[in-house]
Amino acid sequence: MADHSKMKLGRKAIKTDSRTLMLGDYLAPSLPPPPPTADWTKGITSWGMMLNDTLGDCTIAGCGHAVQVWTANAGSEVTIPDPTIEKYYEKWDGYKPGDPSTDQGGIELDVLNDWNKGGFAGNKLLAFADPKPANLAEVRQSIALFGGVYIGLSLPITAQKQDVWDVVANGGDNAKPGSWGGHCVFVPKYDQNGFTCITWGAPKTMTVAFWYAYCDEAPALLNQDWLSAKGSPGGFDQAQLLADLKAIV
Repeated sequence: MADHSKMKLGRKAIKTDSRTLMLGDYLAPSLPPPPPTADWTKGITSWGMMLNDTLGDCTIAGCGHAVQVWTANAGSEVTIPDPTIEKYYEKWDGYKPGDPSTDQGGIELDVLNDWNKGGFAGNKLLAFADPKPANLAEVRQSIALFGGVYIGLSLPITAQKQDVWDVVANGGDNAKPGSWGGHCVFVPKYDQNGFTCITWGAPKTMTVAFWYAYCDEAPALLNQDWLSAKGSPGGFDQAQLLADLKAIV
């Protein structure tokens, strides 16, 4: 049985911005439904902890795992080294090495804005847009079209020792959202039964019920390498999204 109880989390409370673009506004009605399954893990076997076993840097580790997925599918996999991960945890989330009081995690929206403005270890984020977490068709479409979603979870204590994350019926206080804490992960895979994220150096599957109960953020990320390799998907108005983004930043 899994035991993640000693692992770090690190997603702070959700921050919203009325200017955040909504993915559904850029998906044409003619776009076919998402496929029943999508898997962009590309046979990757060494994901790396990205320091999230010792630091609450999940908002940065999630970015690192996204880069692994995109680059593996666009040509040659790139794994960002731990010292660089730590540098961005300092830069974007305010961590100061040697001062545990500054290991406070990060805010997803702030991290994505910083990535969009300045890049992440040479990896460009063109834009991000939010599918509604409860709209599984949009979420699956995001994964199928863009390689994954960067999600926030309000994890329950019951998730600490589950091989597959699932809702525990009659779990009491230990099953309440956030009773363990907030966590950020990248999700590059789904099927009709659930979703698979990358966390603490390995894939982790969650059921659809778990997603509904505990996922509260799910931005889709548009990466330059991915779009250069795959092209802009038909039925997705990338040009309008980028124009709208330029108007608000």
